[in-house]
Amino acid sequence: MTFADYDPGAFFDEMFEQKGVARPGARTLVDLVNALPEGELLRRQRSAEQALLAMGITFNVYGAEAGTERIFPFDLVPRIIDAAEWRTIERGLRQRIHALNLFIDDIYTDQRILKDGVIPREVLESAKTLRAACTGLRPPRGIWCHVTGTDLVRDGDGQIYVLEDNLRCPSGVSYVLENRNLMKRTFPQVFQSVRIHPVNDYPGRLRDMLEYVAPETAGTPRVVVLTPGVYNSAYFEHSFLAQQMGVELVEGRDLVVTDGFVWMRTTKGLERVDVIYRRVDDDFLDPDVFRSDSMLGVRGLMSVYKAGRVALVNAPGTGVADDKVIYAYVPRIVKYYLGEEILLPNVPTYICAEEDDRRYVLAHLKDLVVKAANESGGYGMLIGPHASESERADFAQRIIANPRNYIAQPTLSLSRVPAIIDDHFEGRHVDLRPYILYGREIFVLPGGLTRVALRKGSLVVNSSQGGGSKDTWVLDDEGGDAC
Repeated sequence: MTFADYDPGAFFDEMFEQKGVARPGARTLVDLVNALPEGELLRRQRSAEQALLAMGITFNVYGAEAGTERIFPFDLVPRIIDAAEWRTIERGLRQRIHALNLFIDDIYTDQRILKDGVIPREVLESAKTLRAACTGLRPPRGIWCHVTGTDLVRDGDGQIYVLEDNLRCPSGVSYVLENRNLMKRTFPQVFQSVRIHPVNDYPGRLRDMLEYVAPETAGTPRVVVLTPGVYNSAYFEHSFLAQQMGVELVEGRDLVVTDGFVWMRTTKGLERVDVIYRRVDDDFLDPDVFRSDSMLGVRGLMSVYKAGRVALVNAPGTGVADDKVIYAYVPRIVKYYLGEEILLPNVPTYICAEEDDRRYVLAHLKDLVVKAANESGGYGMLIGPHASESERADFAQRIIANPRNYIAQPTLSLSRVPAIIDDHFEGRHVDLRPYILYGREIFVLPGGLTRVALRKGSLVVNSSQGGGSKDTWVLDDEGGDAC
C-alpha cells in the first residue's frame, strides 16, 4: 500500500501538490509509508484502532439503535501544516478571540456596539444564547471565553476561512492528545527526523489558566471539572482532562452552596471549590437562575459566582458568540473593538434576516449551504447541491417562517487529505479545530483536531454523522522539541 496511485484530483490536497508530488513538509512521511512492507500500514492502522478501544477513547451518539458508545474513528495519515502558515493562523485566532471577548463583555455591560449600530439590536436580542441573567457580570480577570474551539476550513484556492466559533463547552481536545500519542508509537522514526510542535503540554497550560482566574482570596485554588455525567457524549474527555490535570471530576450532586461558597462533598467532609471548569451548558448550571428542572447543576451557584467567590470556565453567557448569525458580524466586531481588518476571514455569509440576502438565498438554495443559528453536530443544515427538491422546499419554508434563525454560505470545495479506505488511499474532506486558551495570554495549541469526513463525497466531518479524526502536525522551523 503506497501513495503511488493516489490522485489528489481537482481538490486542494493538504499532502500532495499533484499526483506523485508531495508537499515539502510531507515528503519524509510519504517516503516512509512508501517504503513499508506490504500490509504493514494496515497492520498499524488496526493496531491503533485496538489501542483506542483498550483505552476507552469513545464518544456517545444519542438515539443510536445499536448502542450509544462508539470508538472515535482515527486515520493514520496525518494532516501537515507548515510553520509559516501556522503563524498566520495563530495570529488570526488570537485577534479573533481577543475581539470576541471584548464583544461579550460589552454585550453584558455597556452595549456600545449596539448603540453605535454595528450590530442590529434585534439580531442580538433575538439570540437564543443571550443570557439576561449575565447582565452586569464581571468575570475574574475580565475573561469570558477561556477555552475556545474555532473551526477552520480551506477552500479549493487554498484560502483558509473560519467556519464557526465554539465558545461554550468546546470538545475534542482529548482526541488531539491521544491521536498524537498513537502516532508517536506508530511512526516513531518520523518524529525523530521531522520537527513537529508538541501538544502534550495542553493539560498543564489548561490548569495554569484555570488557577489564574481563581478568586484572589483562594490561596492555592481548588479546581474541579464539572461533567453532566457518564451519558454525556464527551464524558471520556471530561474524565481524561481531569485525570491529566490532577483535579477532581465532579457532577452537580457532588457540589453544594453554603455560607456563600461552593463546596465539594468528600469522605473528609466539605472542601471549598474555587474554580469550576464546567462542561455543563448554561441552561443546566443553576436551577435557581436558568432551567428550574435541571438535575445537572448546582443550586445557588450563580450567586456565588456573581459575588466573585468562585470562577466559572467558560463564563456563563459566552454562547451568544456561538450564534451563527452573530458569526456573520465578526469581521465588523474585530474592526470595531481593535481597529484592525480581520486576519482570518469568515466564509462569505448571507444573513436570512436581511431582506436582500434572504431573497438571494431562496432563489439559490441549490447552490448554498444553509445553517440554523444554534444547531451543531452537522444537524439543522441543508447542503443544497446534495439535497432533493423536497428538502430544499422544506428549508425554504423554514427560512420564510423564521428568517432570523438561518444563514447561508456558498458550498466550498473543502480541502482533502489522503485517508486509508479498505486497502488503498482515497482523498477525504477535512476541517480543523484549533483550541485556544485565554489566561495570562492567549495561547493557541499548535494544530488542533483535524476532523475528516470518512464517507465518500461527504462534507460533514462530525463524529455523530460518520466523521473521524487525524493527527495534525504543525512543523517547527525553529528546532524545538518534537512531541
